[in-house]
Amino acid sequence: MKKKKLAIIGASYLQEPLIEKAEQMGIETHVFAWAAGDVGEKSADFFYPISIVEKDLIADKCREIGVDGICTIATDLGASTVNYVADKLGLIGNSPYASEVSTNKKAMRECFFQNGDPSPKSEEVRMQDFPNGMTDDSVDMLLNSKGFQYPVIVKPTDRSGSRGIFKLQTKAGIAEAVKKASEVSFEHKVLVEEFASGQEYSVEYVSWKGKHHFLQLTQKYTTGAPHFIETGHLEPAVVSAEKLEEVRQVVVHALTSLHIEYGASHSELKIDESGHIRLIEIGGRMGGDFIGSTLVHLSTGIDFVKAVIQIALGEEPDLKPDRIGSPAGVRYIFSREDVDVLNRMKKDPEIHIVYEEVRPITNTAVSDSSTRFGCYVFTSGSTRNITKYLPEKR
Repeated sequence: MKKKKLAIIGASYLQEPLIEKAEQMGIETHVFAWAAGDVGEKSADFFYPISIVEKDLIADKCREIGVDGICTIATDLGASTVNYVADKLGLIGNSPYASEVSTNKKAMRECFFQNGDPSPKSEEVRMQDFPNGMTDDSVDMLLNSKGFQYPVIVKPTDRSGSRGIFKLQTKAGIAEAVKKASEVSFEHKVLVEEFASGQEYSVEYVSWKGKHHFLQLTQKYTTGAPHFIETGHLEPAVVSAEKLEEVRQVVVHALTSLHIEYGASHSELKIDESGHIRLIEIGGRMGGDFIGSTLVHLSTGIDFVKAVIQIALGEEPDLKPDRIGSPAGVRYIFSREDVDVLNRMKKDPEIHIVYEEVRPITNTAVSDSSTRFGCYVFTSGSTRNITKYLPEKR
């Protein structure tokens, strides 16, 4: 039987689970990315040195190859290209509108507001809005005119991975934060948002023909202010059944608002001390940081990566567990202390270490998720055994 052909956008380690799973499924892989010596350049059946932002070139090549589907995981930029090419070639993907509102944070906030989805107040700020020069006072006056309350979060409109995020308690330093976030943004635009307090979670869903299937709720551990870099994750999150159901209702409504109909989604939200839920953002793609590719399968037995591939090929996803799920976690390495924790875990008979990567630790400060020094993924028979090895706020 003729092999099906799958286009994959991106060649970094983030896409390696897709490449490996497709190979296991007997699917031919065609990977597109700027040539940079990444792992996917060698592991794919075919590699094309075309930048993932070159959407029309990729569409032309995919048409020539005759691919049966296209997908990516854990990258908003890649997801935008997937949807563009799918639309051009009549493949499974989300609409251009869904692509825009799920990759651009300003468009997402406006969509949430129009559809009554709970999210923080938000305002786009651009350097050109200040012809006389940007100062803390000038930005503060703009926010005051919109009824903003401090603290606020400053972040690029179009990046992920904790890049360019700042928390400001007062107007002091806000102009500098806007400038730095603008430099990180692809489109050089910035959002300033009222800070949502509470515990942070992500919600992992997969959608098929507009029906949203809940997979898992992830409890997130971060450095906190100013950059909110993720230090670890726990699945399943520790919440009541009633609160979980409320979260599911909020996320399903928001996914429908964003017109996400196919594939993975990764929704980030916070629950405050009063139990109020506020959406931070939703990506129309699988979550990175081992959440979608590894933790969901470990904790639920559902093969999330396989489901993404099946949907891309126009097949209804198989969401039956293929293993018994158990609590799972990941801890990221910021310092020698995190390696010491790993060594203690190796002596604990209640812990099974699934994966570890420890890179040389330097004195360079960890500024975003890409500059961490590795991680380790582990499981246990009880949530308590997982949480005792997850970090406190740094």
